[in-house]
Amino acid sequence: MSDDTIFGKIARGEMDADIVYENERIVAFRDINPQAPTHVLIIPRKSIPTLNDIEPDDASLMGELFLAAKEVARLEGLSESGYRVVMNCGEGAGQSVFHVHLHVMGGRKLKWPPG
Repeated sequence: MSDDTIFGKIARGEMDADIVYENERIVAFRDINPQAPTHVLIIPRKSIPTLNDIEPDDASLMGELFLAAKEVARLEGLSESGYRVVMNCGEGAGQSVFHVHLHVMGGRKLKWPPG
């Protein structure tokens, strides 16, 4: 499994990003092409290409991604006004970087369905 994606490089500290939160297993940074006033990507440091590649041993790591989303929302002032958390799986769903990641978006009224 290759981790030679832009997100793998960010996770390893080989590429700069506007990091808003991190710990030993997770990195959260601002999206360079934001779709909302606040748009943060949350990635595991472990390289997992898609949701389809998650294994049972990754369960706690996936839970940590969502705990990080909650913390990012708090840090960005979105907890009260609301925010969206999205994970795309595969090209047909809009995944363009094949390293599992959550999008945390907010700061404006978000429409449903998203598109």
